[in-house]
Amino acid sequence: MDSTSLHTVAAAMVAKPKGILAMDESTGTIAKRFSDIGVENTEENRRRYREMLVTASGLGQRISGAIMFEETLFQETEAGVPFVECLRKEGIIPGIKVDMGLEKQPNGEELTKGLDDLKERLARYKAAGARFAKWRAVIRIGEGLPTEKNIAESARRLAAYAKACQDAGIVPIVEPEVLMDGDHTLARCEEVTRDTLKAVFRELAAAKVDLKGMVLKPNMIVPGKDGPEASAEEIAQRTVAVLKECVPKEVPGIAFLSGGIGDDDVTVYLNEMNKAARDLPWSLTFSFGRGLQRGALESFGKGDLAGGQKALLDRAKESSMAAMGTYRG
Repeated sequence: MDSTSLHTVAAAMVAKPKGILAMDESTGTIAKRFSDIGVENTEENRRRYREMLVTASGLGQRISGAIMFEETLFQETEAGVPFVECLRKEGIIPGIKVDMGLEKQPNGEELTKGLDDLKERLARYKAAGARFAKWRAVIRIGEGLPTEKNIAESARRLAAYAKACQDAGIVPIVEPEVLMDGDHTLARCEEVTRDTLKAVFRELAAAKVDLKGMVLKPNMIVPGKDGPEASAEEIAQRTVAVLKECVPKEVPGIAFLSGGIGDDDVTVYLNEMNKAARDLPWSLTFSFGRGLQRGALESFGKGDLAGGQKALLDRAKESSMAAMGTYRG
């Protein structure tokens, strides 16, 4: 894929009123989700659950791309239709999570692994139909955390991944997530997010990553889960201000992660940003996982596949409205 094609795919991924569905939960993560709804974590149950998502009729009206786990990329419906084909039929771009999870560091921080065989895996994923990829870095706020070393190394690995993707003709989603865990203030999240984004874009520049052929997937600037509350207006204002300071205008779009924020809250925050901010150089949209799938997962646990698809479509519609600044709650 040449640079023009990379630019075209990246722009399509963040073109409003659509956003990105993150359905890339690892086998371990979906085990926890299935446990909560009383479903056994077998390959067939994972396949059935993902089939429910990718066959939701009309999903392509609100969703531009779907991030899949490696297992899911190669799966088919019960009728034998590859999931990639189901997505393409809806006009949804197939994507793939390529990081291999987190390595715990002695001080409690994490670094993301998966660079060693990335080139070979990207070739295989592209042949299977993936046109974009995702790599998540995790930044933890705590006593003495994050360290400059962790931010720098996380940024370096994100840039190396992004360059490998573009060399393979795949659009990278660059995801530096500052976690909500903890009792930190809104101001502390703002400070760490700013430091992280500046480090990431320094490394992307050093690696000669084409910014027009990537998508940024950051956290919103919110207080820690156990920290003091903040208003939607303040969260929106501070988030947009930091993005304006740190994100070059060449980036076509920013697709926020939901990161454990409640469904209603994350929709309100995104809506507030799009309602208040004007003349931004990039699109502000969504790339939610739990924020789109919570209701769908509950219905699947009850064996109600039609209800699960409706829940997914309803949340996709609400998120799409927030991307346009027209969500009313």
